[in-house]
Amino acid sequence: MKRNEMIDKISGTTKEFDFIVIGGGATGIGIALEASARGYSVVLLEKSDFTKSTSSKSTKLVHGGVRYLAQGDVGLVREAVVERGLLTQNAPHLVKNQSFIIPTHGLFDELQYTVGLTMYDLLAGKLSLGRSKRISKAKTLKRISTINPDKISAGVVYHDGQFDDTRLAINTLQSATELGAVVINYCSVNGLLKDDKGLITGVKCFDEEDGKQYEIKGKQVVNATGVFADAILMMDSPNAKKTIAPSQGVHLVLDKSFLPDNDAIMIPKTDDGRVLFLVPWHGRVVVGTTDTPIKEESLEPIALDEEIEFILNTAARYLTKAPKRSDVLSVFAGLRPLAATEEGKKTKEISRSHKIFASASGMLTMVGGKWTTFRKMGEDLVDKTESKNGWPKLPTKTKHLKIHGYKENPDHNNPLYYYGSDEAAILEMASKNGNGTLISKSLHVIEAQVKWAVEHEMCRTVEDFLARRTRCQLLDARESIKMAPKVAKIMAKELGKDEAWKTKQVEDYLNVTMNYIL
Repeated sequence: MKRNEMIDKISGTTKEFDFIVIGGGATGIGIALEASARGYSVVLLEKSDFTKSTSSKSTKLVHGGVRYLAQGDVGLVREAVVERGLLTQNAPHLVKNQSFIIPTHGLFDELQYTVGLTMYDLLAGKLSLGRSKRISKAKTLKRISTINPDKISAGVVYHDGQFDDTRLAINTLQSATELGAVVINYCSVNGLLKDDKGLITGVKCFDEEDGKQYEIKGKQVVNATGVFADAILMMDSPNAKKTIAPSQGVHLVLDKSFLPDNDAIMIPKTDDGRVLFLVPWHGRVVVGTTDTPIKEESLEPIALDEEIEFILNTAARYLTKAPKRSDVLSVFAGLRPLAATEEGKKTKEISRSHKIFASASGMLTMVGGKWTTFRKMGEDLVDKTESKNGWPKLPTKTKHLKIHGYKENPDHNNPLYYYGSDEAAILEMASKNGNGTLISKSLHVIEAQVKWAVEHEMCRTVEDFLARRTRCQLLDARESIKMAPKVAKIMAKELGKDEAWKTKQVEDYLNVTMNYIL
């Protein structure tokens, strides 16, 4: 993926693309992969960096959603557990089987969760990741050494998937470009092209890097902008009805000592009615999430004090070592692009299933959904386009499509495991000109990773690298700030930038990342 080559493909072209996808998060990326795999010409445009918003701030779970089963949304759970199974097959370097333990409080809990989770397993069929079972209090305490013994009667073990969201995004975009897709970050859509009947024929977009304006023709324009979907709908029609009810989810990242074992914990009943997860991830522990309705969408939402306290207090009840604010390595907030429903419905009750709206102008908008089902969302959107436009019905090609970097049985103790099959090329790069030098010892990041991100992963800023090409910002915000000047120096050399660019990059990164520190 080289950005200048992508820009060349839209610059001055009279080509009409089959699909123009607005939005480079999970939804847009899933659509771009599906459409390009079927042989359609695709251009995807993202106004900032890929997954800058919601799609990099997930709980890092590929899951069916145990609580959706409790809400009776069997269809959504069935779809999600099937997609979860396919993802573990298609991207084993990024998606892994994770065992969870639910701490129980008495016989009723034990029966309820064992029966419910057995149904959860059955819905996955052959794609199940493992059978659920009750384990004794003694076994629970042995498997989770930091759990409070006074809070549990026993435990119920079940299996779900765990992944790295932005690494999956980058690898999926690489797969789409290998299939012919054009994908561009830092290119914002600022207008829609229409014919004399008011039907959309393309988009106007602005290259945030060189300040140039482009017009791109397209047969089907897709609004896949998540929490920002209503802004694009209003660009199409100023009186467009609101489709999004955003909800904020906050996560805290703690040192591994709070959960030193291999199992994750799922607490099914909290004060706000949501579940709380404590999940091992990249040698740390991710704890979340909250569910707070938000009025204003933002690219960088900020965690509220009450959300932070809620997570710390809930975790403290279940752990022998109670986490304090000073233990938090990073705090991050993301917005869920929930489909707006009837007034008064709590956000945790709004279905996570995706919905597709067709505008009078011909634009298709997808709202809702979640990372686990991003492939199926893409399939449904392309199916809808074919039927709406009278195109020949083509079968999906993504169910068993191996994602770029595919590598079976990665060694998760290897700090470069998430690069999959690209690791060998990075190590070769590291062997030349001192590129194997560590930028951070505690986060195990080497100089070659920066060069690789610029050359092959369309990394344009220090934040792109520290927040999304690697996960340093989320794993240890303070340490990532220390790394910023070194990263800026390497990137400036690769991108041909000057001292002023380096200085501004470090300043910009500091300003954003201070919001990740308590």
